Amino acid sequence: MAETSRVTEGLRAYGLIAGMWVRSSMTYRTSFVLTVLGNLLVTGLDFATILLMFTQVDSLGGWSLPEVALLYGLSATAFGVADLVLGSMDVLGSRIRDGSFDTLLVRPAPVLAQIGADHFALRRLGRISQGALVLGYALLSVDVEWTPVKVLLVPVMLVSGAVIFCSLFVAGAAFQIVAQDAAEAQNAFTYGGTTLLQYPPTVFGKDMVRGLTFLVPLAFVNWVPAAYVLGRPYPIGLPEWTAFAGPLVAAGCCALAGLAWRSSLKSYRSTGS
Repeated sequence: MAETSRVTEGLRAYGLIAGMWVRSSMTYRTSFVLTVLGNLLVTGLDFATILLMFTQVDSLGGWSLPEVALLYGLSATAFGVADLVLGSMDVLGSRIRDGSFDTLLVRPAPVLAQIGADHFALRRLGRISQGALVLGYALLSVDVEWTPVKVLLVPVMLVSGAVIFCSLFVAGAAFQIVAQDAAEAQNAFTYGGTTLLQYPPTVFGKDMVRGLTFLVPLAFVNWVPAAYVLGRPYPIGLPEWTAFAGPLVAAGCCALAGLAWRSSLKSYRSTGS
């Protein structure tokens, strides 16, 4: 009961803080629309790079353009949701350095909710929109015999993937508290991770694929379940049932990230700024 109450309190605090930033960003609506469009175009350059590759080759690691587009759309959309919800966590390092993080600790609201909603930016909708557009193209173009299970697996991948990326944001923020910043290390696993997942696992070495499967389980965002949808061999010979393990992996990542966050808060020592 107490844990449920804390979660409810955290969601309420997050909503209030995020709402404040949304109202602020909507003050100048033309500027907001232009910023979202700019964000959409900039993030679209990633897929433009893939399109340029396919002007020179027929396949990438044995994967066709619609298949790679499916990987890209799943990764970009799931990460876009996580980036919208918790992308502001990378400012935690600067808050620790200037001493303003201490202020969050004495406020009557969960710290995670406060830092997660800090500078909530609706402009990040551009990234989600761009990923969703590519995903829509992939779903219409990919050569797949759709079944009810495969259709259901697509939204499951998106939700599980977003939760896995959110867990990485929280775990990265916990590491920033311990390391007194190190936002770059967090970005290597979040922004860097989604970039890796936009390409087929066949273009990477086996050790890299193993690391993204067992150490930082990003492979369950799209590589593993997409292999089932496309009827392709699973990365590093995983059993077929792992295509449906995304929700379990996401739940495990949440639990571990929560433990890391609570442990880091307990060990935090003010900078004295």
